[in-house]
This record gives sequence, C-alpha cells and structure tokens, in this order.
Amino acid sequence: MFHPPPGTSGLITGVGISLAIGTLAYSTRGPGPFNLDPQNRAGAFEPFLAKYLRAAEYVIGLATGSIILLIGSSALHGQGGHLPWFYASPLLLLAFCVIYGVGFMVWLIYNYEEHQHGNPHTRFAYSLSLSLGFSSLACFCVG
Repeated sequence: MFHPPPGTSGLITGVGISLAIGTLAYSTRGPGPFNLDPQNRAGAFEPFLAKYLRAAEYVIGLATGSIILLIGSSALHGQGGHLPWFYASPLLLLAFCVIYGVGFMVWLIYNYEEHQHGNPHTRFAYSLSLSLGFSSLACFCVG
C-alpha cells in the first residue's frame, strides 16, 4: 500500500487553497482597470494600505509563533530532536501562510506604487492581491 510522504496533504491543501481563492477572485471581477483610491481621491488608499499591512503582519506573527511553538514543544518532550510525522502538514500550512502573507504585503505595496505612477490596476493584479491575502488567512486557520 502506498503512503505519501509526511506533509503531502499540507502541501496540496496550501496550493489548493490559493488556486481556489485565486480562481474565485478572478472569475468574479469585472474586466477592470480598478482604481485603488476610493472615490478617485488621490492618496485615499494609504490608510487602508496601512490597515492591510498591519493585519498581514499580525497573521504572519501568529503563524511564525505557531511554527516555533510546534517545533519547540517537540524538542522539549524527548523526541530526540525529531518532529512527529503528523506535524508536517500543519507546519507546511503555517509556512504557506507566511509566504502568502509576505507576498501579499510586497504585491500590495508594489501595485499601489504602480497605481500612483499612473499604471492601471488590472483584473489580474487585483485578483492576485485578494488571493494572496485571503490564502494567507485561510492557511493560518486550517493550519
């Protein structure tokens, strides 16, 4: 009987969450372009940007703390320096949470900078922002 390596379900779930949210976000948006500034007021997105970045920092902090707690608890409970196999999937999901969260922060800042330089915020860019942000949150919750 075939047994997949530890963490395979976490890997599949982490990628699947992102693909599902990305597909949903892209298919439910209009053709664009989208204006990041509410009511077309220049700089109106900056308070929202600060809130989004702070929320992402918070989730990333919780995820990295959870990773350290899982690894540290096994080191202190006489596992001989080895993690139990069933920690692999939650650790991978928490790692995806961090990766998607950092990607969300960088992508959002980059796109807002591009928007301020007059480049349109496309359907793909908007969908990717949604996908990265909500995938980070979903991977944290599932992990």
